[in-house]
Amino acid sequence: TIAGISSVAGERGRQSNYIYGSAKAGFTAYLSGLRNKLYHNNVHVVTILPGFVYTKMTEHLNLPKLLTATPEDVADYTCNAIIKRKNVVYIKWFWKWIMLIIKCIPETMFKKKKL
Repeated sequence: TIAGISSVAGERGRQSNYIYGSAKAGFTAYLSGLRNKLYHNNVHVVTILPGFVYTKMTEHLNLPKLLTATPEDVADYTCNAIIKRKNVVYIKWFWKWIMLIIKCIPETMFKKKKL
């Protein structure tokens, strides 16, 4: 099993973090291609999308508690994803729905947003 920790930031480019988001988008696409390539060799590849995580790097930020995972959450969900052979896992389940909504906003409208 290969577990790659990417980011929800890679699912839609935003002006506030487009360099970080583009790197994560590339990594997510890489993991998807790797999953496809290695499937027939019985190698499982899982993409982990944690959203915000409480760490030393983020301790100065005012993160929304509901949307923020702990490192222990990330570790637990990653272990469960490996055991259950999941392909893509959002650590906080509602990130899946948040990102679905964000990805459905037409580009003509999205580019006008200050995100």
